[in-house]
Amino acid sequence: MSKHTTSTSHGGAGRALLWVAIILTVALLGFVTATAVRANPIYSDREANGISKYKFIEACKEIAEDTEELTVGAMGQAIPLKTLVEQSSPLKAGDELHAGIEAEPAEIIKATQTVDGGGWTLTAPATIAVHSGENVKTLGQLPLACTHDKKTGKTTATLSLPGQ
Repeated sequence: MSKHTTSTSHGGAGRALLWVAIILTVALLGFVTATAVRANPIYSDREANGISKYKFIEACKEIAEDTEELTVGAMGQAIPLKTLVEQSSPLKAGDELHAGIEAEPAEIIKATQTVDGGGWTLTAPATIAVHSGENVKTLGQLPLACTHDKKTGKTTATLSLPGQ
């Protein structure tokens, strides 16, 4: 039987090299994260605008989907969307009116602008459709103007008729 009698060990250099590699990796990840956060198109200053850009966009989407409260601006008046739609053809039992922002996320982010004095504004096309069970009847698109007022803390949205 042979015995290993060498008492020299080279583990110390390998361990130090491992720690250096770990420290460099953590530093690199920190740098990449900091760079990515600054380049994030959805990043915003909540204090300056009253709400983050992300929350503003989500609030606009929710308001657009609430067709009971959504209004259409026509000749200086705010007409409920449901009333306007029912003027041309009344909704049947089981019909649901839907409105949704129809733009790519990158387009929505690019269209979201700050307002002087704090707040946000977004103008994007919204598709209006009637859902009857499985059937969907698209009525058309109207521009949706969504704003957030920093002073009141309210986000509002209205549709506009073409040429208004």
